[in-house]
Amino acid sequence: MAAKHYQQHHFLIVTYPAQGHITPARHLARRLGSVCRGARVTICAPLSAFRKMFPGAAGVTVTEEECGDGDAKVKYVAYSDGYDGGFDIAVDSYARYMEQARMAGSRSLAGVLRRLRDDGRPVTCAVYTLLLPWVAGVARDHGVAATAVFWIQPATALTAYYHYFRGHRDAVVAAAASGDPCAEVGLPGLPPLRVRDLPSFLAVTSEDDPFAFVLPEFGELVDALERDDGSSEHPTYVLANTCDAMEPDALASLRPHVDVFPVGPVLSFLHEADDGRRAPCPPRDVFDHDKSGYLGWLDTKPAKSVVYISFGSSSVMCKDQVAEITDAMVQVKRPFLLVLRKDSRKGHDDDAVAAADADSAGGMVVEWCDQARVLSHPAVACFVTHCGWNSTLESAACGVPTVAVPQYSDQGTAAWLVAERMGTGVRAAARADGVVEAQELRRCVEAAASGAVAARAAAWKRKAWAAVADGGSSHRNLTEFLRQIGHGRGD
Repeated sequence: MAAKHYQQHHFLIVTYPAQGHITPARHLARRLGSVCRGARVTICAPLSAFRKMFPGAAGVTVTEEECGDGDAKVKYVAYSDGYDGGFDIAVDSYARYMEQARMAGSRSLAGVLRRLRDDGRPVTCAVYTLLLPWVAGVARDHGVAATAVFWIQPATALTAYYHYFRGHRDAVVAAAASGDPCAEVGLPGLPPLRVRDLPSFLAVTSEDDPFAFVLPEFGELVDALERDDGSSEHPTYVLANTCDAMEPDALASLRPHVDVFPVGPVLSFLHEADDGRRAPCPPRDVFDHDKSGYLGWLDTKPAKSVVYISFGSSSVMCKDQVAEITDAMVQVKRPFLLVLRKDSRKGHDDDAVAAADADSAGGMVVEWCDQARVLSHPAVACFVTHCGWNSTLESAACGVPTVAVPQYSDQGTAAWLVAERMGTGVRAAARADGVVEAQELRRCVEAAASGAVAARAAAWKRKAWAAVADGGSSHRNLTEFLRQIGHGRGD
C-alpha cells in the first residue's frame, strides 16, 4: 500500500496506568509510526503514569525526541483518570477505580481529542488497551472514524471471554465451582481447557471478590467487538499481540465473529535491531531501573548459564518464595538474576534478600531491569516467569525457554500455550498458597534448560521474527488493517 494512503492518519493509543499496558502501547506506537510513513502517533496515558515516565516534563505533553528516545513521530499526552496521584489499593477498591476512571477519563479524553483537533492534528483512529471500553464511545462522539482494541493478552484468552458471554457461561461456572483446577471445559474451536488454563476472572462467582468488577468490563468489550452482519457503520477492530502460527485455533474461532488482526509479537527490538534510521526503543517505565550494573554482571557469566527470574510488574513475590528460589538455585548450581520490586518488598526480611544476593548463592537481586536486554543476553539459559503475555512474547522472540509460574488473569492461559502448545517451557506445580518449592523449581529449571526445550524455543524465535518481517503473516495483517481503516475514510 502506497504511503500516501496513510499520510493523514493520526493514531491515539489510550492506555491503562499499568506497566503491562504501557510497554506494549509504546511498541505499537513505534510500529505504526514505522509502517505508516507520514502518520502521527500519540500515546495517551493517565497523569499518574505520565509523571513517573517523564519526571522532568514541564507539562502534560512530550515527544520521544524531546525526552531522548530519538523518535519525534511519537508524542505522549496525559489524561486524568481521577487518580492523578496514583491508585492505592490499601485505601480504595478496584471497582471504585474503574467507576471513577470511566467518568473522569471520559471527560479528560474528550478534552484531549478537542485540543488535538484544534491544533490541526485530528485523531483518525483511537486504539485502547484492556479495561477501557468507554474510550470507543468518547472517540466516536468526537468524530474519530475508526476504533480498535489492542489485545495485549493471548488471543486464546479473548476467545474464552467471547464464548463465555455467548452461551458457555454455565459450563465455565460449573467447572470452576467443582474446585478442581484440572476440570475440563469445552469451548468452540479450542482444544479442551482446564479451569487453570482459563483466565482466572472467569472463575469469579462471588460479588464480594475484589476482581468481580472485571467480568462486566470484558462483557462490554465483547459487545463492542462482535460483528453483526458486516453492515456496522463503526466496527471496533482487534489488533491482537500474537501471530497466526502461535494461536491458530483461537484465531479461527474468533474470526467469524470479530474483526481480529494478529499483528505480533509487537516488540520494538524485532524491527529496530538492524534499522539504522531509528534509535532503539529505550525503557520508559513507571519503575526506576536498577543501577547496580546487572548487564555487566551478566557479561561475566558463561553462555546459557544464568536463570532469570521475574514475576512482572504487579505480582508480589512473598518471602517464602524468595527463600525457595534461593534454595533451588543453590541446588542447580546456576547463577541467577532475580527481580524483586521495591513496592513488593514489604514484609520481606532484609537478611533473606541479602542471602539471595550473596555470592555463595550465586545470585544478583535487582529492583527492576530492561527485560528485553536481559533476555537477549547470551548468558541467559532460561526464564522463571509469571507468564504475563508481554514476558511470554519477549521470551519467545528471544528464544529463551521458560518455567511458567502463573499467578492470575490470563497467565494460566499463557502458561498452557508455552508448556502444552508451543513446547518452549514447563509449568511449575505450586502449593496451595501459590509458592513453588525449591525441589519443583529445580526440576523445572533443569527441564527448561534441556536441549529439547531449548531447541523448540530457538525454533519459535525464528517463527516470531518471520511473522513480523516484511511479507510475514503479522506484517500482512497490519497492512490489511490499515487498508480497511483507510478505505473507511474514503481513501
